[in-house]
Amino acid sequence: MQVLKYAALAAAIAMPATIFAQDAEDVIEARQGYMELISIEMGKLAGMAKGEIAYDEAVASAAASNLVALTEYNAAPLFAVEGTSSDDVDDSSLLPAAFENSADLGTKLAALKEAAAGSPEAVMGGQQNVGAVVQKLGGACKACHDDYRKPR
Repeated sequence: MQVLKYAALAAAIAMPATIFAQDAEDVIEARQGYMELISIEMGKLAGMAKGEIAYDEAVASAAASNLVALTEYNAAPLFAVEGTSSDDVDDSSLLPAAFENSADLGTKLAALKEAAAGSPEAVMGGQQNVGAVVQKLGGACKACHDDYRKPR
């Protein structure tokens, strides 16, 4: 029984190392997929805030709920793999500064999580409520992009 207990503990400790052992291409693909999911949900909310998409409370709340779920995911390891920056790979938008300032990047990911908190309820009640949520979320996105994303 002790052997099983120690094996489980060893597996749990080694799991974070698995991400670092992955191929750089896989990490970049996962990071880009994560960011694409955020972009899709933000696009729905931004479209509603601008009046480009008809306000639909259920869709707005679902998009905000998805953003909450995405910010609950521990994405920091996707931004911590050396060799995956824009200096290393043409297909990457991550600036090398992310590796130099990983604590700040973590703080900014936490700020996005905080900005998303409560947003499913905040977007309810009409199109006029969506703009403030988009501004709050967009500000958190911009803070990270300004420092750690290669300009397009």
